[in-house]
Amino acid sequence: NGRGGLRGAARRWGSSRPGAGDRAATLSDLLQSSVEAEEPGAAAARQERRCPREGTVLLFPGQGSQFVGMCRGLQQYPGVRDMYRLAEKVLGYDLLSLCLEGPRDALDRTQHCQPAVFVASLAAVEKLNHLQPEVVERCVAAAGYSVGEFAALVFAGALDFAEALYAVKVRAEAMQRASEAVPSGMLSVVGRREANYKFACLEARKHCESLGIENPVCTISNYLFPDSRVIAGHLQALEFLQENARKYYFKRTKMLPVSGAFHTRLMEPAVEPLAEVLKSIEIQKPLLCVYSNVNGKKYMHSKHIQKLLVKQVVSPVLWEQTMHSVYERKQGTQFPYTYEVGPGNQLGAILKQCNLKAWKQYKHVDALEDKEAAET
Repeated sequence: NGRGGLRGAARRWGSSRPGAGDRAATLSDLLQSSVEAEEPGAAAARQERRCPREGTVLLFPGQGSQFVGMCRGLQQYPGVRDMYRLAEKVLGYDLLSLCLEGPRDALDRTQHCQPAVFVASLAAVEKLNHLQPEVVERCVAAAGYSVGEFAALVFAGALDFAEALYAVKVRAEAMQRASEAVPSGMLSVVGRREANYKFACLEARKHCESLGIENPVCTISNYLFPDSRVIAGHLQALEFLQENARKYYFKRTKMLPVSGAFHTRLMEPAVEPLAEVLKSIEIQKPLLCVYSNVNGKKYMHSKHIQKLLVKQVVSPVLWEQTMHSVYERKQGTQFPYTYEVGPGNQLGAILKQCNLKAWKQYKHVDALEDKEAAET
């Protein structure tokens, strides 16, 4: 039935949903779950109120967390080899070899690293499900950073693995093209309390106009944690901010190793290709709460998902606000265990800055062998 309980959805990735298309049918053939679908009453039983500590939260990383060698050792887990075999068919190149062997400059390219992080994160869920199936079974909420949102929605049963990967491929290639059209980038900023990011961006845009750049872009593209933002836009604007960091009360600035100004209107050329592919795939209501980067709130229905995944490309990532939404609870209520699934542990570091009490229940499930990552 394609929706036989959360664990079934998380383990099958594929879909036997009517009309899911040839890619989904291929996936169903390739990925046979080692976990049988739950009994009919199991999903209802999961909905019963439980101690907050018993529920779990999964966080899915985004672009920038990739590294050469990720997924080494994960092929031992059920389904992971099949996921990469299917990925090769969807993408048209050997993603597993690129992840394991590089070269790094190829893996870091937007068109490659987005699919790489997407699949690696779901491979890490396979590992988690093998080592601690109760964590997957008890998941009540998920969130993904930028492209990680696609992985979160696959995990939650809203998107089919193969169809979502195809959408990620289209998104990544379109964002790569948009990046190459304008010299632009992203600047990570840690500011003092008195820092005024919007005013700094305004002055940077005025600087660009003085250089003859028409309609320049310089805006906050990521809200990470209190006093930390990512500013994206024309390279000349970012260089101006670095040179005048003290004036704007910026303690630290660092150019990020990305090719363009993601989550700004410079990505508008990527909107239409992604919108078209999302119209062509089936989207279902998630089996658990999944939070949107665009507004920090839960997705409500399939049209909502389709609309906001497109909007996300040109909208700032409200990650700090999302963390507040996920962990909002009454005083004295216990925090759930949180698992970051996939390469890198940046989301854990951000969670520590956003909510120290929630971070104390944080664990990382890396895209590496058990001995290196199972208990970090």
